[in-house]
Amino acid sequence: MTQLEGTVRRAALDQGFAMVGFAPIRRLDHRVEFFRDWIAEGRPAEMAWLARDPERRLDPRRLDPRIRSVISLAFPYDPPAPPPIDWRAELRGRIAAYALGPDYHDTVLAKARVVAQMLEAARPGIVTRLYVDTGAVFEREWAVEARLGWFGRNTSLLNQYHGSYFFLAEIFTDLEFAPAAEPYRDHCGTCRNCLDLCPTHALAGGYLLEPRLCISYLTIEHRGPIPRELRPQLGNWIFGCGICQEVCPWNGDAARMAPVNPDLTPALADLMALDDDGFRRRYAGSAIRRTKRRGLLRNAAIALGNSANPAAIPILVGTLETEPEALVRGHAAWALGQLGGPRARHALECSRGRQRDPAVTAEIEAALAALPA
Repeated sequence: MTQLEGTVRRAALDQGFAMVGFAPIRRLDHRVEFFRDWIAEGRPAEMAWLARDPERRLDPRRLDPRIRSVISLAFPYDPPAPPPIDWRAELRGRIAAYALGPDYHDTVLAKARVVAQMLEAARPGIVTRLYVDTGAVFEREWAVEARLGWFGRNTSLLNQYHGSYFFLAEIFTDLEFAPAAEPYRDHCGTCRNCLDLCPTHALAGGYLLEPRLCISYLTIEHRGPIPRELRPQLGNWIFGCGICQEVCPWNGDAARMAPVNPDLTPALADLMALDDDGFRRRYAGSAIRRTKRRGLLRNAAIALGNSANPAAIPILVGTLETEPEALVRGHAAWALGQLGGPRARHALECSRGRQRDPAVTAEIEAALAALPA
């Protein structure tokens, strides 16, 4: 390890990063065929930016021809520890652990910037470019190149000592750095927990994720109606999903040992009552704002429908009658159909003639058709 590398490591650790690695920049030729097939198969779905100018992702020198190396950083976050509750009885949703607190994009970027500034002070005039889950950057690939871990079957980056509960950041620079160790070998072995326990079967052999089936994609990136056949599999997830990490042996007992955080399971009735101002106030500076109010309430309506709890019916009836967003009203209609019963049927029948949005009307008709005669 050079003196400069040691200085970078110390600065990164001082900022709370758990891992630091270095790698020279090259074109990721081994990912070309996979990435082009992935795009051709339509897997980016609504994430159109992933398919835009793929060569930039394969070779960061397309972003800046001066780049010679990458410093890959991993910043840990608390694993999930939801309260031991019966979410159906209490009508509570579930939020992925990484989304709690201030938006990680801002937090981790600020810490990476401190490391970059230290590097710039040590070598005045150098080039640095920083990324945290932004820009045309293959973060996990560069973390692998920098020896931070390996690709798990859940497609997350895994490390023997840190599991997968961390964010990645990159500092691209024109300085020359080399890896400090041999590449990580795959340690997943014969384990299939993540594949077998994914509710929507979004993970497949060959370390492949189908975003269009992934609960995280559906609850965050997908903007329209969630396919009806997938809604029951969402359970009470309303923002993201953590199942494939929770069941990974390399995360061990991290979740069990973490402090309980009630913010992971917000009351669904409170969410359904949020107007635009209330949503902005509650989630200002949070990653949850990404899904917008209409997306979060769409997801909350699905969770209510999956609860099998009649106490959800008055909440959904009110939503169907007064909610301004057609997307949310449509999912509330579906949820009422899932819960069933005379009151749900009556609300759907009464609303059928009053709705003017054809998508909502279609949801009402489908919900009524699914109810027993």
